[in-house]
Amino acid sequence: MLSVHLICVGKLKEKFYLEACKEYEKRLGGYCKLTLTELPEEKLPQNPTQGQIDQALAKEADAIRAKFPPSASLVALCVEGKLRSSEELAKIMEDWQQSSAKHLVFLIGGSYGLHPSIKQQAWLKLSMSPMTFPHHLARVMLLEQVYRAFKINEGSSYHK
Repeated sequence: MLSVHLICVGKLKEKFYLEACKEYEKRLGGYCKLTLTELPEEKLPQNPTQGQIDQALAKEADAIRAKFPPSASLVALCVEGKLRSSEELAKIMEDWQQSSAKHLVFLIGGSYGLHPSIKQQAWLKLSMSPMTFPHHLARVMLLEQVYRAFKINEGSSYHK
């Protein structure tokens, strides 16, 4: 069974986001082995300098790297990533399943994003939208899109 990992910086607290994530985690159970890892966001002062932000992102990057499974393909969600349709994501995931990589890892950064070094390591940089969303909502959206990709690839009517 396909191994999908979701590594997120920041703890999900809001009940409505938690419930939505649990629903998609349950649905994905029939398609992949899903592992969800939450990492703490580095604490920053009220108005951090760019240096403080860079230092925090570097620490978060180290924590993220420590959670990579061996033989992983990384997908970084970031604003400079490429916009993809649901069908394109489904095709990417289908192609990936034919590769030698054993784990597909999706990365969602905290409120300041991901460190450039993590983005450089990514096999794919993906943008959800040119609009700005809370990173907690991005988790729900990503889980739904991964589920949708599996449904598209099986030929289900879920994706209309």
